[in-house]
Formats: sequence, structure tokens, C-alpha cells
Amino acid sequence: MHFVETLATEDLGNRSYLAGGRETAVVVDPPRDIDRVLAAAARRGVRITHVAETHVHKDYVSGGLELARITGAAYLVPAGAQVAYGRVPVADGDRAGIDGGLSLRAVETPGHTPHHTSYVLYDGDTPVAAFTGGSLLIGSVGRPDLVEPRLTRRFARAQHASAHRLAELPDDVRVLPTHGFGSLCSATQAEGQGEASTIGRERVHNIALTSDVDAFVTELLAGLDDIPAYYAHMGPANAAGPAPVDLTAPRIADAAELTSRLDAGEWVVDLRNRVAFAEGHLAGSLNFDGSGQLATHLAWLLPWGKPVTLLADTAEEIAAAQRELARVGIDRPGAAATGPAEQWAPGGEELRSFRRADFAALADAVAAAHEGGAAPVVVDVRRRSERATAGWVTGSVHLPLHELPRRIGELPPGTVWVHCAGGLRAAIAASFLDTEDREVIAIDDGFATARDLGLVTLPVR
Repeated sequence: MHFVETLATEDLGNRSYLAGGRETAVVVDPPRDIDRVLAAAARRGVRITHVAETHVHKDYVSGGLELARITGAAYLVPAGAQVAYGRVPVADGDRAGIDGGLSLRAVETPGHTPHHTSYVLYDGDTPVAAFTGGSLLIGSVGRPDLVEPRLTRRFARAQHASAHRLAELPDDVRVLPTHGFGSLCSATQAEGQGEASTIGRERVHNIALTSDVDAFVTELLAGLDDIPAYYAHMGPANAAGPAPVDLTAPRIADAAELTSRLDAGEWVVDLRNRVAFAEGHLAGSLNFDGSGQLATHLAWLLPWGKPVTLLADTAEEIAAAQRELARVGIDRPGAAATGPAEQWAPGGEELRSFRRADFAALADAVAAAHEGGAAPVVVDVRRRSERATAGWVTGSVHLPLHELPRRIGELPPGTVWVHCAGGLRAAIAASFLDTEDREVIAIDDGFATARDLGLVTLPVR
């Protein structure tokens, strides 16, 4: 008798797993905020005896070391991983007893990293689930380019071999990856594949199992996009041994302190939704909606180590953001402020604002330009892969969001209409443009509407 409970970290597109029997359990690839894991184990009434890492993670700070310390669990880490702390080094074929007839078998699956190891859960002699980490994902595999560019092709070939090794398991074995639910550690985002799978289903649908190695490598490498900048800091943090997370509330800042922090070049981040921010915000602040993959977007753009102050409607929203940011190593906000935005401006100073519009308004502006009006400056902040597959607004300037802050000076003069695929990233970009005193209009609309209006140039296939 066994169970597997999924612990999703939606903002990063990752999953951790608690698996065990009546009394004891293992945790695979735990998040940094381990209180969630401890609560899940307490609800189940099980003791955590093992913590297993599939690899030294590049996209988030692991809670594995601290979880093992608190629970006294054996900390299973691939033997090939270079880490600075004590662990149980795991090699191919090693087994760990979990509960009664339950056991975990290590399977070397290099490709995402050179030391990557998957774990197969056995109930007696029967394999029932495979914790595949960043190896075999649902419809895809983990990206092979996070270690060293010169090794990417070699690691891509290794991913193909590792996927085929896992495919030797029986059809009904559940596939339980860590990445692939929006995570940028996934080589591709497999659309329409769902969030649950088995080895049998992957044999039919996964590119690594339906293509020969050369075709697979060619397609895999062609689909790789930019690596988030903060990934460079996650691997070293996990190899050194992350410090325990501190989620105590940050100190409260008044309007004068907020101004002082802005004047010092610090980032003051407004977590409110994009509509509220556009209608009125503290001059110099940046808009990262707390409900929209905050950790990924902010960590990618933030110069590493720069202090951050958080603004939100409520203390609960500050706490939620603080938890998300700790998962990627942004540990302690410098300060925070809540309440009406008017309270954040010094001396009754007016809040700044900018326009929001839809693609129909942009179509009108384009039509007016054809009649002799000023041509709109259209900026596309989607990633390169999105533009290459879905097309682009004709005449638009492409500045992926993560490149925008350092390239704003490249934009021609005039009113800037900024868009993404749905409006969230456009709002972030608009807040950066607003700090540079550019007249900006944030397009809050789905990109499909631009296609319907005839604004889009489609890629040649």
C-alpha cells in the first residue's frame, strides 16, 4: 500500500513529491519553503526518513538540506554532484527502503545535468512510479544547455538515451517529473499533453521516444530559448548548501523611506495588478503582479543582490510574495508597505499613471498613421520562441522583457505601445518605460486578437 502526493510550486512550474506508506515517506526534490512539506507529512501521519534530489537544481533553491537536517532523514544526492555538505551519495542501481515493501531505486539519467538521477518507486517487486526530475518530462525533456554551451549537443544526446532507458519500465508506471509545468527548465512546453502521464503514454507522445537521436537533437536545440539570468546563481547556492529560509515579515517603510530607497537606486516593486498600477503608482516603482509568476520575472530582471522593497494592498500579499521570492534566493526584502497607493507618495505628491489599450486601439493608431499621423512605436516583449512561432506585429521592435531595461535607449522617439502575449509582461515593461519618462501605452489584450485584426506578419514555415 503506497501513496504519492504532489506538492506543486506553480509560480516556478515545478513539482515536489511526498511518497510513502503507512508510517514513513520520502520527499523528492523539495522546495525551499519546507513548511509545506512538513505540513503534508503531518496530515498523512508519516515520518520523513529520506530526502532525494534528482540533481543540483539550476532554477530554484532547494530545501532538501534543511529538510533532512530537521527530520533526521537520509539525504540522497547523486554521487557525481559536487556539493559542499554531507549527503548519502547515490549511484545507479542503489536502493533505499522506504516503508514496509516500498523502496526507491536510483537510475542514472544524465542529460539535464551530467549527474542527473531519476528514482523509481517500487511496491514490493512492482515499479509503480518514476520520479524523473529534469529527464523525461510530460511530452518533452529537461533542457540540456544549463551546464556549459560546448556540452549542449552531447547532453541532448544523453537526454535521448536517458529517456529510452526510462521507457524500459512497464507501461503503467506513472511519470512524475519535477519540471515541465511552465518551468523554463523544460526544453519545450508540450501543449495539450496534460499534467499526468505514464511510461506507456510517453512512448506514444514524447519527442524523445518517437524520434531517432539525430532528429531529436536537431529539434530540441532549435527550440531552446534564453536562459533566465538568475539560473547562474541557483546551482552554486544549491551546491554550497542553502541557508534556512527566513519568512518573518519585513520592516514597514513610510513614504519618506520609499523615496530614499528609490533615490539610492534600489528597486521598489509594486505587487498590485496591472490595472491598479496603471491607474496610479509611486513614481519610480516597478510593477510585478504578485499573482503572475513573480519569482521568475523579478529574479530574471533584478540585478543580483540589489535590495528590493515590496508594495501591496495587504500584508498577506507581501507574505505570499516573500515566500515566492525566497524560492529563488531573493531572501529578505529591504522593507515593505501596504495600504492605499496614495500613502506611498511623499508630501501628497501625485501618483503617476499611463494608458492601457487593446489591439483594436493599436489598429486605429496604425490606420491613422497611414493617413499621415505619427506612426506608433510598437514594442514586442515576448521571448524569441514565441515570436518565431506565433508571428509578430508588422513593424514592431522586438525587445524580450529580460533585455528591455538595458536596451530602452535603443527605442525610437514617440509614444510606445508595448505588448506581450496576454498583458502581464507588457505591464512590467510599461513600468520600466514609465520610469524613463517615456509616454507608454500598455496593451492589455491577447495576441490572437492582433492576428484577427490583420496586424500580424506570420512566420514562413
